[in-house]
Amino acid sequence: MAEIFPFHAYRYDLERVKLAEVVTQPYDKITPSMQERYAEVPYNLITVEKGKATPNDSPHNNVYTRAEKALEDWIRNGILLRDMVPGIYVYSQEYTVPGSIERQIRNGFIALGRVEDYAAGVIFRHEQTLSGPKADRLELLRHTRTHTGQLFMLYTDEERRIDLLLDGVRRNSAAIEVRDEYEVTHRLWPVFDRETIAPIVQEMAGRKLVIADGHHRYETALAYRDQCRMQTEKPDAGAPYEKTMMTFFNTRSEGLLILPTHRVISNVPEFSPPAFRGAMSEIFEQESYSFASDAARAVASYGFQRALAAHGRTGRAIGMYAPGEFTLFHLRSDAPLATLMPDVSPAQRGLDVVLLHRIMLERGLGITPAAVATERNITYERQMDAAVATVDEGRAQICFLLNPVGVEQVMDMALAGEVLPQKSTDFYPKLLSGLTLYRME
Repeated sequence: MAEIFPFHAYRYDLERVKLAEVVTQPYDKITPSMQERYAEVPYNLITVEKGKATPNDSPHNNVYTRAEKALEDWIRNGILLRDMVPGIYVYSQEYTVPGSIERQIRNGFIALGRVEDYAAGVIFRHEQTLSGPKADRLELLRHTRTHTGQLFMLYTDEERRIDLLLDGVRRNSAAIEVRDEYEVTHRLWPVFDRETIAPIVQEMAGRKLVIADGHHRYETALAYRDQCRMQTEKPDAGAPYEKTMMTFFNTRSEGLLILPTHRVISNVPEFSPPAFRGAMSEIFEQESYSFASDAARAVASYGFQRALAAHGRTGRAIGMYAPGEFTLFHLRSDAPLATLMPDVSPAQRGLDVVLLHRIMLERGLGITPAAVATERNITYERQMDAAVATVDEGRAQICFLLNPVGVEQVMDMALAGEVLPQKSTDFYPKLLSGLTLYRME
């Protein structure tokens, strides 16, 4: 089962830098404007995590070589310091649930985990990956030999034994604290005491791990491990490339939040909302929330959102917005899903996002999986208001609005060897890059 290890993390010297000014969001969440802002600060991790290409780049001077040089300079000059003894790092995130005033805290810990093939049945994925991001991350890893970002891993500890051990650390020591640009407070407690670390390692040994976020980073670590193995004469299970940096969270802990990702649809020829609703009537019961004024719109939107959430708790529900009307689709009890989707497993049929893609998009609108992959007709929005605004502004024809996938659904799907459609989950908040770095040396 899962093997985890304490490690000699590299961390920023807080006497030389302000931590909030040098850490970044994960590379795939860094927008061009964020990249520019990060780059204005000396020693910001952006130089390594997502450097900016220039027209004069060459094989000897590019984003990867500059990342390598920056890391070596920072280590040589004491900007990054290596912990003298191996440790694990208790990690918490306190955040406001988007769209509310509710505060939540998510608690976990950072350690190394053994890199395992999926076939070994220890680490499971729940998403497919794309080749482009993996090629970029692999080239960066070849040059820097350093993992700067976190893999977000889920495990299940029904009795919360590991959580109790982590609670003891938080109660008895002071934290390193940093607040990010989303007003999320991140706290880190380095732990070097062997008697504290040993029971955590032992408890994790019987667990299976599911990748919640960071599939590309994990598969990059796999590819790098395999390349290193090919260059060695004898297997070495203790080699640095056999491990990667992970952050672990218990599915039975509080604070695990998944946000939905809404689908925005455009470029569908001769599209008619009434015709589409008619075509879906044999599969979905429907409720209309129409409006003709701004005041009526607010009432309709509120009622629709409450109904979408309520139906999602007890059954299957998908929302649609077209100008002037929200529509709630909830699955009929007699809908013949096995006939409509004979090539889809029962577990997959239990997901709203699969119903949306296979029945509504593919059968109802003629948007094929190939068109989805190339985003010919579909884009994605995290916020419902942003998706609706895209339609109101005439940049899209309709949008589909979803409830979030549940944590247990993610675990069940992954452990059964199933993968969810692209952009099905958005674990919030993200894990900061740069709190700890794992250098393979």
